[in-house]
Amino acid sequence: MASVAAIGVHAAAPSDDHARAAALVAKMTLPEKVAQLQSAAPAIPRLGIPAYEWWSEGLHGIARNGYATVFPQAIGLAASWNPDLLQQVGRTVSIEARAKFNAVGAGRDHARYQGLTIWSPNINIFRDPRWGRGQETYGEDPYLTGRLAVGFIRGVQGDDPLHPLAIATPKHLAVHSGPEPGRHGFDVDVSPHDLEATYLPAFRAAITEGQAGSVMCAYNALHGTPVCADRWLLATRLRGDWDFAGYVVSDCDAVDDMTRFHYFKPDNAQSSAAALRAGTDLDCGYAYADLLEAVRKGYVKEPVLDTALVRLFAARYRLGELGAKRGGRYADIGPDRVDSEAHRQLALQAALQSMVLLKNAHATLPLRAGLRLAVIGPNADTVETLEANYHGTARAPVTPLQGLRQRFGADHVSYAQGTPIADGVPVAVPESALRTGADIGLKGDYYDTLDFSGKPRITRTDRTIDFDWDHVAPVQGLRADRYAVRWNGELVPPGAGDYTLVVHVDRCFDCAGHDPVRLYVDGKPVAVDDGDGTHVEATLHFADTRPRAIRLELVHSGQDQGVRLQWLAPPAAQLARAEAAVRRADAVIAFVGLSPDVEGEELQIDVPGFDGGDRTDIALPAPQRALLEDVAASGKPLVVVLMSGSAVALNWAQQHADAILAAWYPGEQGGRAIAQTLAGDYNPGGRLPVTFYRSTKDLPPYVSYAMKERTYRYFSGTPLYPFGYGLSYTRFAYGGLELSMPASREKPTSAQRPRECGSDFSRDKASREEESCRRISVAAAAAPTTTPADRHSLQAGQPLTVSVDVRNTGQRAGDEVVQVYLDPPAAPLAPRHALVGFRRVHLAAGESRRVRFELSPRQLSLVDAAGLRAVEAGRYRLFIGGGQPGTTEGVTATFTVVGRAALPR
Repeated sequence: MASVAAIGVHAAAPSDDHARAAALVAKMTLPEKVAQLQSAAPAIPRLGIPAYEWWSEGLHGIARNGYATVFPQAIGLAASWNPDLLQQVGRTVSIEARAKFNAVGAGRDHARYQGLTIWSPNINIFRDPRWGRGQETYGEDPYLTGRLAVGFIRGVQGDDPLHPLAIATPKHLAVHSGPEPGRHGFDVDVSPHDLEATYLPAFRAAITEGQAGSVMCAYNALHGTPVCADRWLLATRLRGDWDFAGYVVSDCDAVDDMTRFHYFKPDNAQSSAAALRAGTDLDCGYAYADLLEAVRKGYVKEPVLDTALVRLFAARYRLGELGAKRGGRYADIGPDRVDSEAHRQLALQAALQSMVLLKNAHATLPLRAGLRLAVIGPNADTVETLEANYHGTARAPVTPLQGLRQRFGADHVSYAQGTPIADGVPVAVPESALRTGADIGLKGDYYDTLDFSGKPRITRTDRTIDFDWDHVAPVQGLRADRYAVRWNGELVPPGAGDYTLVVHVDRCFDCAGHDPVRLYVDGKPVAVDDGDGTHVEATLHFADTRPRAIRLELVHSGQDQGVRLQWLAPPAAQLARAEAAVRRADAVIAFVGLSPDVEGEELQIDVPGFDGGDRTDIALPAPQRALLEDVAASGKPLVVVLMSGSAVALNWAQQHADAILAAWYPGEQGGRAIAQTLAGDYNPGGRLPVTFYRSTKDLPPYVSYAMKERTYRYFSGTPLYPFGYGLSYTRFAYGGLELSMPASREKPTSAQRPRECGSDFSRDKASREEESCRRISVAAAAAPTTTPADRHSLQAGQPLTVSVDVRNTGQRAGDEVVQVYLDPPAAPLAPRHALVGFRRVHLAAGESRRVRFELSPRQLSLVDAAGLRAVEAGRYRLFIGGGQPGTTEGVTATFTVVGRAALPR
């Protein structure tokens, strides 16, 4: 594939599309122009313009528009450390978006989530593990985030910038990472150094290298100015320094927030005028409707609207959504490409590559064949912990329990839920508590009427009631927008006590009408919602364990997205079930962690440890810790599988569990990937994209955006697991480290005179002279070897080439993530270490490979207190290994930079 960057920065806005857009905008009335600047742009029949809703999501699969391939959540994709994989995932997102777009038809009206303008990826720096939306990001490091973002964006947009498959929208520019409560009005007072060194690099890479066609501005203010009205950020930095030629869209209702929460302007007419003048072209929301008043009162001139509109319509022409050849070269992408077998295999590969092995004492993993397994924990058998947030609907999701049964045999697997995620947080009623006659689960009658009249279209037994039916029919033969389901059977309490039963309906937002639900126990209605949008729940006392008749009715007449029958069961009864499962087993696999019910965007949750989608405590919630301690008392091998969107302080597990695997929210094939990893069919090679801290006490105040003591770059403490960490079932060794650099333009001293380059760089004398390079060779040894810095100098502003031998010294094939870290000269604001290169390589047992990195001046640069970036003089240390310096074996070299080279913003 040709490099997008090689085509040129301005290739995203060819002149013919710009001219056509300008001609079209010139024909519009002022009211028509104002309407087209809002995300739900209406049709203009007289101009042949169909309605187009700009809002579409594709964070880890095309989202919120029916069946789609659901990949691991973004943080899991980041754990792969594989930009090529991200590019494949991005391309799958755009292909499935095209297929859904084509199903409606080019030139026709496209509703929300049916378009080709994808509001992904989220490349905010995950500065603090308490942020609930950190799961949507690529982690805490600006370089890793930037490389993965470039891969994903190139995949989404394709290799032809004149005719993109879709348009990617990196978000949220800039300096946005919680807290979720109050996010609509907070102001970030970040230092120039932290802004340039941490918060902006990934966005710069997304624009200058990824050539993203769009950018989303954030809710927050920066130094008192809401970023969607920040001329310095949007005009000077984005369009000026980075030469951005696309369009800017606001986060949803961010312009309205400028009036209501930032108090930036007294009304939306003036807030909208300020945002438009600053460079926000498109408003997700309704605030821009007041631009009509803004123009009439002189807050903004009509040509400013025209400038934004030309950018927007040029994008629609490029996509083939407008124009004579609507659909263009992608018109033949059909529905058979959605969740195709090839895409499902990619989802499995992505999930496998996301697995991070954190501990493996006594070679507990891989699990031996024939073991009887006790599968326990609240995340062992739930769909929501596969799909995470901003997701499509998985057609056939495989939970961990299902994956383990498929891999090891159902007769070798016993299951007990054991505990909820946290006190007060309901979890799906497990299969063990649902029965219809001799069958596990509840009998479901599915009707094509809304009043349960006539015969059911289909009757089946549902193992659990845990369904994502967003924009899909629950069974073949029903309409996606009109059906009713009645489940009947028995609820079997595991013990006496109080039970809270909850019917959780994934409610649509910004929609009219919700789905009525009714829950009956022993023939009596215990919880009813006639469509007002509340979740129904009832607390009942069961004095014994006899089965209770249960009936649940759902009428799908609105735009809600699925249904889950959940509970909070007595803790003692739950633990007793887990202990019984463990007694029958040879080993225990505990699925613990978090869920999208407790971490996410602006959630309505307030229980101990959680607040509005964020966390107040990064420890594993107390009920889950109690479960682990209880089952560990059996003395049987304990394998902990962490499913979460963030770091969790697994201190007890690190001390007492035999093995720990981080599986994130692994997507539709997650259960299969976990089972293959535990069985040894796949050798885990993922690495942590975030630091796992030991305690919330290790963290600075959550509201502070200062980077001091945040992330591996500035944290001075000892983490539980460091950024870049991950184990394997095999071993890797490093050697033959070589640094190559162009000769200095200055006359070298005798100690700096270049030596002739060897055959690694040239094959004859002429090519050696043309290279004019000098090579430093550092032999690998048991202990890292360094070379006196004054012998090997690099002129500031020149690139540095690094190469190293990596060998698989074990008995299994496996993936190694080769990581390059730079330790700069001591300076008050310099990071401890900085990732400057990485590559994931697959090596057979005994295989060796030479891996080469080209480090640009930007990768070798530092940022001063004023936010100015430069390559500075001084002595530097390079480390190459499978993780950070001091955490793994590797090789090192030192070199000296001579002079100073300032770099562009």
